[in-house]
Amino acid sequence: MNWDSRTLVASEQHPGVIFVIARMTFGRRIELMRQVRDIAARLEYFEAGRDSKNDMEAGLLGAEIDRLYLRWGLAEIRGLELDGAPATPESLIESGPEELYIEALTAIRVECGLTENERKN
Repeated sequence: MNWDSRTLVASEQHPGVIFVIARMTFGRRIELMRQVRDIAARLEYFEAGRDSKNDMEAGLLGAEIDRLYLRWGLAEIRGLELDGAPATPESLIESGPEELYIEALTAIRVECGLTENERKN
């Protein structure tokens, strides 16, 4: 058996861009759960509130979880330069096109096995 710990996902929106996604393993699942646990608990608390301040906090925490997923799951980006330098997961977050960020995040969540409803959150 030959198993690769990474999988390649071609961008549908930008031909030539390839996302190298780290595949889910037992150890990586534990690592991800540890990283998400505290933020997810805070997110649940703020989502239970009914005012605009809680909505804003919940939105911010949700975005932090998305950023954490991207850093955790995006090993490499091929075929993309940002500001004249090869793109990295961090540079995609900070200065890349938002549609590529969302596309990479979606690929990571699919690899994690999240349901459609879980991917929306």
